[in-house]
Amino acid sequence: MRRVVVLGRGAAGKSTLARRLGTLTGLPVIELDQHFWGPGLEATPPEQWAVRQGELARGEAWIMDGDLGPYDVLEARLRAADTVLLLDFPFWRCAWRALRRSRERADFWWWVWSYRRRSRPQLLTAITAHAPGARLRVLRTPRAVRQLLDEVIS
Repeated sequence: MRRVVVLGRGAAGKSTLARRLGTLTGLPVIELDQHFWGPGLEATPPEQWAVRQGELARGEAWIMDGDLGPYDVLEARLRAADTVLLLDFPFWRCAWRALRRSRERADFWWWVWSYRRRSRPQLLTAITAHAPGARLRVLRTPRAVRQLLDEVIS
């Protein structure tokens, strides 16, 4: 586990998992939201985003945390990954977490609501196409996340 991509529905806990993994492994954590969103939550154009991810993925080891839903361009980071962690928590858990943490825009809520039908199948297709050699772990519960972290400690 040297190049880890963390994906999942909004408010699933991607950043928390990435930080914990970073602490346990010593790998640097790259929070993609910080590189993607401009002032006023302006999205980076897809062509520029693909180039920027390619630059970030050149590192020898990292954990890239982020799933930008319909704005995302996944290929560069998936091609470089040896491990893909997909947080596949139910809508109600993510919605509750999102409500507790902050106010979100309507497009965020649409993405969270439609994730299982729209984004998840696209992610799985992209993972198959661009990261065929990577180890995929689909984590559906907080317990599964704890088990993963326990494995890393061992």
